Amino acid sequence: MTLGIEGLKAGYGKREILHGVSVRQIEPGTFVGLIGPNASGKSTLFKTLAGLITPTAGRIHIKEQDVTDQRRRDRAQRVAYMPQAFGCNALLTVFESVLLALKQTTGWRVQSEDLDRVSDTLNALGLGHLSNRGVSDLSGGQAQMVAVAQTIVRTPDVILLDEPTSALDLHHQLSILTSIRAEMQRKKPVVMAALHDLNLAAKFCDRLVLLRSGDILADGAPEDILALPEIGQTYRVETDLEHTKRGALFVDARLPA
Repeated sequence: MTLGIEGLKAGYGKREILHGVSVRQIEPGTFVGLIGPNASGKSTLFKTLAGLITPTAGRIHIKEQDVTDQRRRDRAQRVAYMPQAFGCNALLTVFESVLLALKQTTGWRVQSEDLDRVSDTLNALGLGHLSNRGVSDLSGGQAQMVAVAQTIVRTPDVILLDEPTSALDLHHQLSILTSIRAEMQRKKPVVMAALHDLNLAAKFCDRLVLLRSGDILADGAPEDILALPEIGQTYRVETDLEHTKRGALFVDARLPA
């Protein structure tokens, strides 16, 4: 399902955070990394796309349908959003919490295919061994991975992940992003993830969108975006874009002398 964003303006009360944000059409099965420093408007953009914030201007299109004014509940059928401050019901097991997330958009009667979908999602993310574990017994990193499972189990048209690797160690960062890409390639949603680690963004994303102070500065292939002088200017560092021996992109960043 394609996603189009045109001239979005949004904020909190009289404080405007997004100043006419436009992102060219995102095709199904595309992994877009939303990058930019803290307070650049990434979370506000996600909340607006998810229907949690009503924009003051602009339009949102999913599969060429204007959903800007769609009710939040109806939007939730098509857009799954994992916020930075994720939460799981501590009284449930991992399996139950993911099943609950699924049923919030499909009705409460549990079918056998629902159980299969939850099992498949947990296994795809390497969480099958935690199925019967109580959510309250999880580490912070495990809870974050369960929150990702709650988001993608619904097989929505658009998946929004706000810093999905923030609480994870290096192994689990690679594991969760690899699993997200695999699920994305199977089911072809649009995936947008806010990522602070530019090297992870370069490794996993098809496109990067650079956001600063509520404006889009650049949008394109990782190799093109990460080579721009705006990267260093935006993050207030000096950067060099290099290639590893295996050909992967690597951003070498340092504080200005």
